[in-house]
Amino acid sequence: MSSEARAAFDDPELLGRFAELVIGFAANVHKGQVVAIGSEIGKEEVTRALAAAAYRHGAKFVDVSYFDLHVKRARLLHADDDTLDFVPPWYGERILELGRLRAARVGLTGPAQPGLLSDLDPSRIGRDQLPAVRETGVVVNDRTTNWTAVPCPTRPWAELVHPDLDPEEAWVRLCEQIVHVCRLDEADPIAAWRERAETLVGAAEKVTARRFDALRYVGPGTDLTLGLLPSSKFLAARFETVDGIVHLPNLPSEEIFTSPDPARADGVVRATKPLVLGGSIIRGLEVEFRDGRAVRIDADENAEVLRSYAARDDGAARLGEAALVDGDGRIGALDTVFFDTLLDENAASHIALGHAYTMCADEADAPKLNESTIHVDFMIGSREVSVHGIAADGTETPVLVGGAWQL
Repeated sequence: MSSEARAAFDDPELLGRFAELVIGFAANVHKGQVVAIGSEIGKEEVTRALAAAAYRHGAKFVDVSYFDLHVKRARLLHADDDTLDFVPPWYGERILELGRLRAARVGLTGPAQPGLLSDLDPSRIGRDQLPAVRETGVVVNDRTTNWTAVPCPTRPWAELVHPDLDPEEAWVRLCEQIVHVCRLDEADPIAAWRERAETLVGAAEKVTARRFDALRYVGPGTDLTLGLLPSSKFLAARFETVDGIVHLPNLPSEEIFTSPDPARADGVVRATKPLVLGGSIIRGLEVEFRDGRAVRIDADENAEVLRSYAARDDGAARLGEAALVDGDGRIGALDTVFFDTLLDENAASHIALGHAYTMCADEADAPKLNESTIHVDFMIGSREVSVHGIAADGTETPVLVGGAWQL
């Protein structure tokens, strides 16, 4: 597979196939739409391929926004502390306008400059959360844009993931893995994704049908119980806009997820993979919850970054998502830490501090869901972590054990 993987991001033909999968299927761009692409310096070739594919699919205009982590570093080094949480109002207004225009959105994940902020004060890093803006959560919950997030390999990222390999070999290996997890090595990647999506939708429906009162996670260093709302429903990452456009918000996606009761989370959970947040890598993360709130955040490295995020507002220390990932997905089987939330969260079950997805509850329960300017996923699952559903009478039922569904 190495020659094909190398071609995926060095050869225009296979790069074009990747772009067609992203634009034509995952984002499902329609003729006449504005298409917004969120990228970084260092990801230009993939960005251009996506733009070309979008225009081939009839885009009215492709709006590319490049984020430069070096500029963020300059701000963190020199700006006054009380200005670090300032976000120009037009940043959020741009997202809201994309919703009003019923635009399509594509985000490219994966670190382009890993470690660039590692020598800076973690508390200052936590104050500046760009390029994330809170208005993104608004358009997601309003379902006004068809959107997707996809991995974009870079050579610096490859060396972070595979430090034991020669840089060129690391690049080939990372590209090979992304080809595989995106199912580009299938004769018909779209058909393969449709089949996987149907499996996940079925799993979500089965878990929802049991109407559990809570979920309990038990594993090494983990014993966490989080409550569910009466109408909490699990969804797979196959969304539909208010205008009926079906899209995959994550490619790849291997999860089912719900929005929990933000007032009920108790116990301790240990992250099973590092978390990349604000340009920093948080390793050895452990979080303790009491009455729904994260009351202790510790880590071997950079705990202060997540503490700063969790102090952002009243909902930032409460849960907005609980996701389950089985062992049949392609990412977990690679046994690789990608240092990228999109890939790592789809390798293992995870929870998220911050903003909840309103589509996961009915109108009666929606006002109870967590609200926050942040949404930070961290991975807590593995084959050693079991998930049980708890009924209202306290009865526990296995849901996910050893990576296998039990319902």
